[in-house]
Amino acid sequence: MALNSINTNSGALIALQNLNTTNAELQTTQQRINTGKKIASAKDNGAIWAMAKTQQGTSNSMNAVKDSLQRGQSTIDVALAAGDTITDLLGKMKEKALAASDTSLNTTSFNALKADYESLRDQIEKAATNAKFNGISISDGSTTKLTFLANSDGSGFTVNAKTLTLAGLNLTGTTITNAADAKAKLTDLGNAIQTATNKLASLGTASTGLDTHLTFVGKLQDSLDAGVGNLVDADLAKESAKLQSLQTKQQLGIQALSIANSSSSSILSLFR
Repeated sequence: MALNSINTNSGALIALQNLNTTNAELQTTQQRINTGKKIASAKDNGAIWAMAKTQQGTSNSMNAVKDSLQRGQSTIDVALAAGDTITDLLGKMKEKALAASDTSLNTTSFNALKADYESLRDQIEKAATNAKFNGISISDGSTTKLTFLANSDGSGFTVNAKTLTLAGLNLTGTTITNAADAKAKLTDLGNAIQTATNKLASLGTASTGLDTHLTFVGKLQDSLDAGVGNLVDADLAKESAKLQSLQTKQQLGIQALSIANSSSSSILSLFR
C-alpha cells in the first residue's frame, strides 16, 4: 500500500528527476545548435576534441605553406618574365651583329649598329638584375637556390637559381669592334640564346612543380578541414528534430511534476 505522506512525495521526486534530465539534454541540444558543433570543448569528449585540435592545427599551418609556395611562384614568374625579355634582346643583338658583319658598311653605319648592340647588351644586364620579387631574385646570380615550405613539418621545395646576367650567359663585356668581330660574335650569341632558353625551361619546370604541389596542399587542407568537421560538427537537421522532441518532453515533465505535487493536497480531504 502506498504511503500517504506530506514529507515524502515519491511521484514528485521521480517527475523532478525526469524533468532535470530533460532540461540537461535540452541545454546540450541548444548549445549544439548555437555553436554548430557536437563537440565544442574538451569536456564534451576529450579524446575526439584533442584529435580535432591536432588536425585543425595542421590545417592552419598549411596557410603558411601556401603563402611560401605562392611567393615561390611569384619569384619564378618574375624571373621568367625577365628571361623572355632577355631572349628577345639576344635575338636583336644577333640581328645587329649580323648586320654589322657586312663589310660593305661605312664607319657611320657600323658605329650606329655597334651603339644599338651595346644598348641591347646593357638592357640584358638591367633586366636580369631588376627581376626581383620581395627583394629576392633567382636570375641575377645573387643566390644559388631558394627553398620554400612544402609541408607543415618544415620540409622544403627547392628551386635552383638560373643566372641570366651577361656573366651567366658568357657575354661579359661583349662588344663589336669591326665586321670580322661582329661575325665571330654570332656564335657567342647563338650559344647565349641556347643557354638562356635552357635555363628558362628549367625554371618553367620548377614553376610547374610548385603549381602542382600548391594544388596538392590546397586539397590536403580541404581534406583535413572536412575530417575535423566530421569529428566535431553537429548534424543540425538531427539536432533540430531533437529540440522539438525535448521541448515537448519538457512541457509534459512540467505537467507531470505539477500533478505529482497536487497529490499531497488531497490528504486535506481526510480531515474534513
